[in-house]
Amino acid sequence: MTISPISLAFRSCKKEKRPALLTYTVAGDNTKRKSLEILNSISNHADIVELGFPHNTPIADGGQIQTSAYRAIQKGIAMKDVFQIVHKFKKSKKSKPLILMGYYNMIYQYGENNFLKKCKKVGVNGLIVVDLPWPENKTFANKCKKNSVIFVQLLSPTTSKKRMKRIINDSHDMIYYISMLGTTGSKLKLSPREILKNYNKVKKIDKNKNCVLGFGITNKSIGSFKNSDGVVVGSEICKEITRSLTNRQNPVTNVSKMVEKLKIKIL
Repeated sequence: MTISPISLAFRSCKKEKRPALLTYTVAGDNTKRKSLEILNSISNHADIVELGFPHNTPIADGGQIQTSAYRAIQKGIAMKDVFQIVHKFKKSKKSKPLILMGYYNMIYQYGENNFLKKCKKVGVNGLIVVDLPWPENKTFANKCKKNSVIFVQLLSPTTSKKRMKRIINDSHDMIYYISMLGTTGSKLKLSPREILKNYNKVKKIDKNKNCVLGFGITNKSIGSFKNSDGVVVGSEICKEITRSLTNRQNPVTNVSKMVEKLKIKIL
């Protein structure tokens, strides 16, 4: 079986003794073309890129990501556009791992099998479905595997140890640990030390599974998580896109500089 680009990215980061840097942007923010330019630019510094499909009733996304999604929806970005962005990105960055992130009802409307066929065709490497928890996601996760797509299971501070063990056992090669309760971009309610303590409990269950930390990771706090397998920054990037657009500056340049600085902090 061929090794997923996601697994390869973690492997090379471990060789460099640093966590993987994962970035999140919304597909089509603020236009289809600009979204692709941002993706291309930040992928020079990020190890794995996450691309969200815009959704009008998000349950996990905080204000910054909602604003990004709203801009994309205003431009009429649909699922076919999201796939087009991925396809164009993968043409020039074939080996850069890309994870799609979104909500199940959009996949359901598209049709699970059609959706996964399309993912495979355009080069999606992983999938995070925020509102499809374990064990309800078992069948779909297996379908993902058959289409060479890593299904990323989510864990949170309220997941019991027993449940955690079962989720990790069923997971593919990447797990996403939600660092705290709240939506994306919330202020850290726990100290980085406490978050790492909880994270290490997750890692103890299976040291071989790559586990990333997300929610509330900022420019200020990212350096505290050097001992994790990976860190996800999303709201901070969406905030920078908003700031750039408000100030009539080029978001591509500004976001790229920001991601470069984030990378330096975890080296």
